[in-house]
Formats: sequence, structure tokens, C-alpha cells
Amino acid sequence: MKIDKNTVVTISYELRNSEGEVLEQSDEPVSYLHGGYDGIFQVVEESLHGKGAGDELELTLEPEHAFGEYDADLVRIEPINQFPEGQVEVGMQFEGSADEEDEWILYTVTDVTEDKVIVDGNHPLAGQRLFFKCTVSEVRPASEDEIAHEHAHGEHGHHH
Repeated sequence: MKIDKNTVVTISYELRNSEGEVLEQSDEPVSYLHGGYDGIFQVVEESLHGKGAGDELELTLEPEHAFGEYDADLVRIEPINQFPEGQVEVGMQFEGSADEEDEWILYTVTDVTEDKVIVDGNHPLAGQRLFFKCTVSEVRPASEDEIAHEHAHGEHGHHH
């Protein structure tokens, strides 16, 4: 079976940075619902379309096709008194928005001083060119439930 809209695709993958360092890899195969459901990077989905079990894919992902360009406006300096006393540490994450009209994003604490906390709303891989490699291990028709829920269910997908 070939990868097409409303098929469940199971892959093993590896993601590397421009220095060749492995950033992420699947220890177990992962599955996604193919066909524009945002289960995988759009450029990867487009490149996998029409392939089948056993096929391999290697792609260079420019920032705009992966985690976006780095946005300096998403780095903020906040007064430390806006955080629970003695409980803020580098690496902590929380959701917030720049103002009432913005959507909520995930911020990561990148520095803590005596009176300030620096937070960054960029994805840690924003602005980076990445290298994606995968092998397709299975392609199957999606169930009606998977299509209705817009994601893969089962062994390598989402469980309800």
C-alpha cells in the first residue's frame, strides 16, 4: 500500500542538527495520520506521499519548514517577583501570552538573576536547519475513528 490521504504511516526517524549531532530519534516506531492533520512536518508529509513500507527518506529542513525562525520578540525579561518565591529555575517551562490578545505559548526560563527572570518563547530548535531521516515500516488505511479524531490510534499512535 502506498502513502495517501487517510492512511496511517509508521516510521522510525532521526533528527540531526547541522553539526550532525542527533537531536532526537525514535526508540520505537511512531505513527501519524497522513493527509494534512499536522501529525508531522508538512514538508516531510509531502515528501512521504506515494511511498510505501521499506522506503527511506532524507530531507534538509529549513527553519520555516520545521520549528520556525528565531523570534527575538519572544524573549522577555520579567521581574522575579512575578514568580513564586524561591521556585523559579533555569529550564522551567510555563504557558503565557505577551498580552490579552495573543495566543498562549510555552516559555522556557533561560536565566535567573537577583531581580529578573529571562524567558524565551521560541522552540529550542527555532532558527536551525535540521536533517530528517526516516524509514517507513508500515502503511495501512485509517479507521473512521482515526479520521474523526484526526490522529493515529493503536500501538504506535495515540491511545484513548
